[in-house]
Amino acid sequence: MAAETVAGKTRTEAAALAAAAVTVVLWASAFVSIRSAGEHYSPGAMALGRLGAGALVLCAALLLRREGLPPRAAWPGIATSGVLWFGGYMVALNWGERLVDAGTAAMVVNVGPILMALLAGRFLKEGFPPRLMAGIAVSFAGAVTVGLSVSQGGDSSPLGVVLCLLAAIAYAIGVVSQKPALRHASPLQVTAFGCLIGFAACLPFSGQLLTQAGDAPLSASLNVAYLGVFPTALAFSTWAFALSRTTAGRMGSTTYVVPVLVVLMSWLALDEVPAPITLAGGLLCLTGVAVSRSGRTSPTARRPRGRPEGARGTARQATTHPRTAHDEQTHPLAGTSPPKEAGSAGLAADVPSPAGPSNGQPGA
Repeated sequence: MAAETVAGKTRTEAAALAAAAVTVVLWASAFVSIRSAGEHYSPGAMALGRLGAGALVLCAALLLRREGLPPRAAWPGIATSGVLWFGGYMVALNWGERLVDAGTAAMVVNVGPILMALLAGRFLKEGFPPRLMAGIAVSFAGAVTVGLSVSQGGDSSPLGVVLCLLAAIAYAIGVVSQKPALRHASPLQVTAFGCLIGFAACLPFSGQLLTQAGDAPLSASLNVAYLGVFPTALAFSTWAFALSRTTAGRMGSTTYVVPVLVVLMSWLALDEVPAPITLAGGLLCLTGVAVSRSGRTSPTARRPRGRPEGARGTARQATTHPRTAHDEQTHPLAGTSPPKEAGSAGLAADVPSPAGPSNGQPGA
């Protein structure tokens, strides 16, 4: 039984890591498309077009999988992430990158994972694991190094910096809000309805989108469609899948791979050869991610003092029917279960299920 449990956890971690890898690759590719489409689409129009294309794909996926509306308990997190992350983040980032150079934008936006780890540690009770904090510090130093190496210097607008900072804050709050929603709804539901809410929030830009779509070249419109289908519909879905199987802090640290991939993609696609200091900063980012993702996959649950785990398990079995006690251990998500001890509810809320999130059982 123990070997099967370990194997199940290993498969879950591998699936989450693969999903996170898909996310960061597609999000990195989005920077190239945003730079290209930004010459013909305003920030709000680009965000609306991107979210519209993404919503179409996600709604089609919902119909194919026959997934209906999320449970009521998931809606607060979906609505918050939809307005702030899908809507506000995209508009603020698109606008901010028009006013500051790429290096400054990268440095400011990469405050997001730090805020995410702090908010998750405080409000999601994920704590502040030393490895995670150290990894984030190393990755942020790498992001600053990359930003300084590609910064044009001296032409950054204060408004642009503020907009990038607002984008980072919206990103962090959106992810931390999305995490509890994944306890009650599937990753596809959380992503699809979050995208729809973001699309609704950006509807005031519909007039700009219609006007600019008629004047923009086909290549720019295809870039907007690409942003909606892949970096939004697919990447946000794989992100939600991975987030449901690990902590928000560790997922945030993973996004520090994005600047590294952007540099490599610019090198390959645009023939922009990175400077040695850029490569050094990228290596720091990767090192920090490796450190933050090492060790445990979730915070260590606190056990009641003076009562070892074995004693507690023995006492529980002694006060319950043998079959019921067995069912509670092997089927923690069963609809009926025997009364739990006073401290067991908090423990269950901190320990992830190898099978992922479900009603009443958080993903982390």
